Amino acid sequence: MRFLRKFAAGSAALAVTVSLAGCGLMGGNDKSSVGKEDGDITTLTIGATPVPQAKILKFVDDNLAKDAGLDLEIKEFTDYALPNQALNDGDIDANYFQHEPYLKEEISKKGYELAHFEGIHIEPLALYSSKAKSVDEIKDGGKIAIPNDPSNMGRALKLLEDAGLIKIKDGVDAVSATIHDIDENSKNLQFVEADAATLPRVMEDLDGAVINGNFALEGGLTPSEDGLFLEKAEDNPYANLLTVREANKDDENIKKLDELLHSDQVKKFIEENWKDGTVIPAF
Repeated sequence: MRFLRKFAAGSAALAVTVSLAGCGLMGGNDKSSVGKEDGDITTLTIGATPVPQAKILKFVDDNLAKDAGLDLEIKEFTDYALPNQALNDGDIDANYFQHEPYLKEEISKKGYELAHFEGIHIEPLALYSSKAKSVDEIKDGGKIAIPNDPSNMGRALKLLEDAGLIKIKDGVDAVSATIHDIDENSKNLQFVEADAATLPRVMEDLDGAVINGNFALEGGLTPSEDGLFLEKAEDNPYANLLTVREANKDDENIKKLDELLHSDQVKKFIEENWKDGTVIPAF
């Protein structure tokens, strides 16, 4: 098991998930159905990480859902491992927390039968440090934390390559790159692989960390202000998207929700709430 992984957040989220399922407040483990109908309104249970996904969903629920005949019940998760499991098990109707490379890795490893829609937003990755004020100040032999899930690890290494700290071997796809694919490391950096949610805390004990946008926000960090180097937004394959069970990808209520998430109102909401570019519309 990779070191420095911390289980507190995941355990808490799992406890909440199990409790809700036991009380019959979630999807009832029925993989063939979507939502609960009450007259003209269908309630969809959507799993999401708190910021910005749950915040965007709440805007949709408060301002757009009713006119589309929907009511959103938003379940927050703080551990990446849980939303796809809950979706696969039928405990929620959809989730909104991940990008396509991560979803593909989950499907490959765990055999989930999941499908996705187009990207909704991007949260730029950034390199942070509590000890250095610029990339050049990262010391020789410094310890840099990176996400330990495969897709985000490659993404983090690509960021470090773009920052001029390392070079990935020629011919290696950055999406699947690992620390073993580093060809040049002029500063002899050491890499600490840690759960993505713990990185803002882990950073304090190290020389730097590459942190996902949502966890940076939760940790009180602003990528455009606190980041030493920010991921480029152009042609970025890491847009977050709505994910559903394969059997439900053509469900009309799910399609309605995805349309709302790609509406002009949501685009404007994202642009106005994250003017610093920490969250960027992907449509």
